[in-house]
Amino acid sequence: MKPADRTVHTLYHDEQYGFPIESDNELFCRLILEINQAGLSWTTILNKQENFRKAYANFDLKKVAKFTEKDRERLMNDAGIIRNRLKINAAIENANTILGLQKQHGSFKNWLYDQHPLTKEEWTKLFKKTFRFTGGEIVNEFLQSTGFLPGAHDPSCPIYKKTLTAKPAWAQK
Repeated sequence: MKPADRTVHTLYHDEQYGFPIESDNELFCRLILEINQAGLSWTTILNKQENFRKAYANFDLKKVAKFTEKDRERLMNDAGIIRNRLKINAAIENANTILGLQKQHGSFKNWLYDQHPLTKEEWTKLFKKTFRFTGGEIVNEFLQSTGFLPGAHDPSCPIYKKTLTAKPAWAQK
């Protein structure tokens, strides 16, 4: 299959879904994409992901955390992203929350690791307490897509073994 023939879903499935993410900015990116998917199709989000990246300063946590009312209005007028005030506000507030977690734990990734292992229900409760606009499905997809919860791939999927070998030893169980 030529790269041009691969759909956004195939690329995401084969190269990103279920694989650990090392960068806090990229973890933030995934969280924001999952939040924005709520009520919409994942195809819509995948097709707009580069627009999100541009609109949200390449998901630079420090820059997004400093977004002003002018930035909020810019985002509300950006047809390339999801123009939902609650989701936009959540992105900015969650950036600030993650900066606080970085101060306490060294990184957002470390904060996630420090919570492990939790059940899906425990993760959801923690995320709802910690972040804005994070219901059960958003939390589940964020954690599966970043390798913190199992279920991203069925054991019969050819990508399944690749995700297992990419995970830290504690997550391979």
